[in-house]
Amino acid sequence: MRSLAFYLPQFHPIPENDVWWGRGFTEWTTVSRARPLLRGHHQPHLPADLGFYDLRVPESRAAQATLAARYGIDGFCYYHYWFEGRRLLERPFDEVLRSGQPDFPFCLCWANETWTRRWDGGDNDVLLHQTYSAADDLRHIRWLAGAFADPRYFRVQGRPLFLVYRVSDLPDPQRTVDVWRRESVRLGAGDPYLCIVHNFDADRVDPRPLGFDAAVTFAPDWRRLGPAVRATAGRRALRKAFSRRSVYRTNRLHDYRSLVEQALSSPRVPYPTYPSVCPGFDNSPRRPSGGATVLLGSSPSLYEKWVRETCCRLGPRDAEEDLLFVNAWNEWGEGNHLEPCQRWGREYLEAHERATNEALRRKGPIPASSASLTPS
Repeated sequence: MRSLAFYLPQFHPIPENDVWWGRGFTEWTTVSRARPLLRGHHQPHLPADLGFYDLRVPESRAAQATLAARYGIDGFCYYHYWFEGRRLLERPFDEVLRSGQPDFPFCLCWANETWTRRWDGGDNDVLLHQTYSAADDLRHIRWLAGAFADPRYFRVQGRPLFLVYRVSDLPDPQRTVDVWRRESVRLGAGDPYLCIVHNFDADRVDPRPLGFDAAVTFAPDWRRLGPAVRATAGRRALRKAFSRRSVYRTNRLHDYRSLVEQALSSPRVPYPTYPSVCPGFDNSPRRPSGGATVLLGSSPSLYEKWVRETCCRLGPRDAEEDLLFVNAWNEWGEGNHLEPCQRWGREYLEAHERATNEALRRKGPIPASSASLTPS
């Protein structure tokens, strides 16, 4: 059983962010200014063991990998920002690739969205358009092939794993896939194992007719957040609830326990899909003026239950295919991070390690006759 954690490379300044958000901006700028919306809402999330790191520093990247490996995370899935040959936030991954350090598995997820001011609620204020072309499909895979060839690159069935975040945005997914497969094989990087990400409704489709191998669910599932949290009884709470500026009206507040229960009861889909879990979600640091989605009541014990039961639901098959995605390793601005924080320390990491180990014990040895070459 292997766990891959999504990895955000936003923790270092870049010229574009200096222009768009102010000189020296990083994710820590957003995180450190967060404030609680209501009683019992924990903000800000502040780092513990690793501190306010800068991903340009190799020692920071090495410390992350050491910590992840210690608690059963088998690799990082780096977000990859490609705009027809222009890359953003690329320095941390480029240095990992160039230096060979840390010696820790990785793969890439193409975050192929147009950049807007959505973090500040300005969805229609475009910063950088995402565009596509047949020529760029070829240029893109030629760059990717260099990463695929790295011996640390994470593989499924011996094939380099690559995710596409918004497959519905591709003008011709089958053309893109055909180009990628053909050119990657020609360059000696192998036939990539291609996955779509099930985050938005338009992307929740069977990947196979599009030429992809499998899907990856994305936690939290926005369709299964459970009932909204309401204000408690009492005149004062009632006034707050009906106020136009009430946090209950201007944000989406939900219970983490309900999310876990709904996720564990969700039906299977009839095509290859890998599951995902998240230790929490709270993007109020990115939306201080409202419009945030906040999961209240997350805890290491609930996360442990989610991981354990999700892993146990994976049917007996080749261990090469037992793969769980975690959202995320370091999404501090969205309140979903396995990295230690000042409130919980390493408890989420310890919960992850216990849950995956227990799931392995409960499932027992995998009979050779039931091994499968595709996820279920």
